[in-house]
Amino acid sequence: MSFKHKEFKHPIFLRNNSSDIPTFGQILIDRDYDFEIDFTPNIIIDLGANIGLAALYFKNKFPTANIVCVEPEQSNFKLLQMNTSQYDNVVCLNNGIWNKNTNLIIEDSKSGFWGFMVRETTEITANSIQAISINEIMSQLNIEFIDILKIDIEGSEKELFETNYEEWMPKVKIIIIELHDRMRAGSAKSFFKALVQYNFSLTMRGENIICIMN
Repeated sequence: MSFKHKEFKHPIFLRNNSSDIPTFGQILIDRDYDFEIDFTPNIIIDLGANIGLAALYFKNKFPTANIVCVEPEQSNFKLLQMNTSQYDNVVCLNNGIWNKNTNLIIEDSKSGFWGFMVRETTEITANSIQAISINEIMSQLNIEFIDILKIDIEGSEKELFETNYEEWMPKVKIIIIELHDRMRAGSAKSFFKALVQYNFSLTMRGENIICIMN
């Protein structure tokens, strides 16, 4: 279904009777990503973009921002493209995020369209997808610094922060992350072990930890 929201210039597409509805509620009604910052962000990267509702929220709040959306699951990605196609400076990548360029396979956690997980695989099949690292995103798109990095990747934060974060993490001003130890044990430990090496201040907003570089 599609409908017009008074705060957005273009229609928003959702699937009936799906996790799209509570996702809409969290992001656009409860405003889980609504927090004050003292600058106008230029580069926003949305890892686990789902159908693009967070990207729409950020684009409405920061209309001049360049947004990169990364989403591995194909049906989510199609809606992500539909929801963002009318907006300038939004790039959508149909990849899974990882700490290196490798191959991944998608696993259904049975929690709806917002609960797809990925794991590394050595096999290239019709069901495997290409992973991409943050370093590779920055290299491909000529990004030097990330103003806002939103992370909602259903447990893959464990691998993301285990290794190969040392180059990109000091270049991030704000990290917004939801941790998923219930889906992949060790996710929080991996994240905080990396985080304490840098000078971030932390606060909570809903299910998200907001980390602001001092």
